[in-house]
Amino acid sequence: MKRHVPNVSWNAEERRLRALWRLTLQAVIWIAFGILLGVASAPFAGGWEELASGDFEPGVIPVGLATVASVWVSGRLLDHRRFADYGFHLTRAWFINLAFGLFLGAALMTLVFGVELAVGWVSVTDTMVTAAPDDPFALAVLIPLLTFVVVGISEEVLSRGYHLTNLAEGLNLGRVGPRGAVLLSVLISSTVFGLLHLGNSGASAISTLGILATGVFLAAGFVLTGELAIPIGVHITWNFFQGNVFGFPVSGTDAGPASFLAVEQHGPALWVGGAFGPEAGLLAIGAAAAGVVAIMLWVRFRHGPATLQRSIAAAPSFPNRGERR
Repeated sequence: MKRHVPNVSWNAEERRLRALWRLTLQAVIWIAFGILLGVASAPFAGGWEELASGDFEPGVIPVGLATVASVWVSGRLLDHRRFADYGFHLTRAWFINLAFGLFLGAALMTLVFGVELAVGWVSVTDTMVTAAPDDPFALAVLIPLLTFVVVGISEEVLSRGYHLTNLAEGLNLGRVGPRGAVLLSVLISSTVFGLLHLGNSGASAISTLGILATGVFLAAGFVLTGELAIPIGVHITWNFFQGNVFGFPVSGTDAGPASFLAVEQHGPALWVGGAFGPEAGLLAIGAAAAGVVAIMLWVRFRHGPATLQRSIAAAPSFPNRGERR
């Protein structure tokens, strides 16, 4: 009697490639789009560099656009999903959760700064500073804000929306089940998120662990609501307050063209993160853990029990041939 051997690349029941192949092809599409948009934006790079002095690279914008475009294309062609299904069902509740995420990211980074200031690990050396003294402060600080909006949206679309969803679907097998698949996908996608920052200036094993912890924190908002509103909000203000309000390095990059405060850190690198910034320190890791608790309490207050959205691990429903989605 012949034993049935499942096709390792094609899921006949779902009529699509299996998760590992979808993730691989999405990465290829992402790189291709990044190259194309990078080449297309090259003539404008000089003007952006003049505005965005410091470590802010002009490539952030095309890379962000390439990321979102690659997820949209991969969703349609590989996943058979609408873009909204990655966490963009834009209801009133979605925008309320976005506002909460924006508040939470700002509050937690303010807490990190406040603790460092209270114990003497940081001192303020100046206020309302710009990289070029003649630049208007309002314009100079707007550049990194827009940059972090692009980064916050694009990185959440990729790491939480696409990676986590596809990993959860692929791991939803046998004894693992949907709950276990979602939890494992949080850990794996957060690890990938940490590894993607290894090329940043000052990166180390501890900074990678810190980014991994931040990834788990960001994933909490997604797996408890099924939407990207909270992670996007947190990501934007966590970065902006870190770099352009309090003057810390952000994942190895300096504060960029402007910051409300200029600071000098004196504390131990283990706690404050050293040249990589707070994300490589125990204070920010603790803030991320507090953030997970805050998200759970918020979800319970707004939506009822804070439980994992097991639907993240479910395959999408497929329309009949010729039906529009």
